[in-house]
Amino acid sequence: MDSPDCRVLADALAWHDANYAVNLFTVVQTWGSAPRPPGAVLAIREDGMVSGSVSGGCVEDDLVERTRSAVRTAKLASMANGPALINYGVTQQEAARFGLPCGGSLRLVQEPLSDTGWLRQLLERCANHCLVARTLNMVTGEVQLADAVRGQALQFDGNSLTTIYGPQWRLLLIGAGQLSAAVAQMASLLDFDVLVCDPREEYVNTFKSQLPGVQHVAGMPDDVVRNLVADARTAIVALTHDPKLDDMALLEALKSSAFYVGALGSRVNQQRRKQRLGEHFNLTEAELQRLHGPVGLRLGAKTPAEIAISILAEIVQVRNADVSALAREVGSCAAPQALS
Repeated sequence: MDSPDCRVLADALAWHDANYAVNLFTVVQTWGSAPRPPGAVLAIREDGMVSGSVSGGCVEDDLVERTRSAVRTAKLASMANGPALINYGVTQQEAARFGLPCGGSLRLVQEPLSDTGWLRQLLERCANHCLVARTLNMVTGEVQLADAVRGQALQFDGNSLTTIYGPQWRLLLIGAGQLSAAVAQMASLLDFDVLVCDPREEYVNTFKSQLPGVQHVAGMPDDVVRNLVADARTAIVALTHDPKLDDMALLEALKSSAFYVGALGSRVNQQRRKQRLGEHFNLTEAELQRLHGPVGLRLGAKTPAEIAISILAEIVQVRNADVSALAREVGSCAAPQALS
């Protein structure tokens, strides 16, 4: 579960705090093609305001109409008796009506938001860059939180629903040049929390004026990478093309748990870089093999925007492949242990 779904929960909490009745809808199963995967979350306020999505739009329209209808008939309380299952697209006619692929179907859990203690705690843990497993008892509506395992997937057996929530993916860029600006702008659209480090003030000042929303981290690149404590939801890319800056950052990045480490440069320069890092800094062959370079997919990119696309495409490719592999490895054996 990525940070957009955490923002849905944050919206739901804000609405509840403003004395609105709120229902959460979570995708628990899909058959055939589906616009949103299991775990996707939608929050609907009693007046029809929505946050998030569970399909391409038509299912949301029906859920909003259900909510508004309940309000009009003064039966909102009856919608909030407890968790319930909702099925869409069981027949081909329903699939066509709700815009689902022919023969496909979608199962949702509808959950009234009443106690928000678990929600505040979950959002706080995600803000602290923790993975959280949330288990909903389908009979009582009780929610329990536990530490999650990286790669753990949604679990639903009809009696309980366990969904995984995680912190925002981070991208640390070393260098504040034109290419970094293009990467930062696109990465923000992909919901990365973008950080930029460059000790050269002349670059930083220009960068700040172009992208004021991106966080600048002061300090030398190696110190910044070390202090960041890069985890498995962090990518680090060196883009200064200056060995004095890039190499020190890469030295720390390749020893970290970052899921992606890349550096700008030709194949010849990358080979020289690996040789330097191996000879002078005693990086192992396994650590050196983690370095993506030349950074990005081979798209024949020429302009900063095209190169930025190639870099982010490779980051997303590595991230998604890693997540899928971990999910297969963890499987159904990663039932979370309740926290005290």
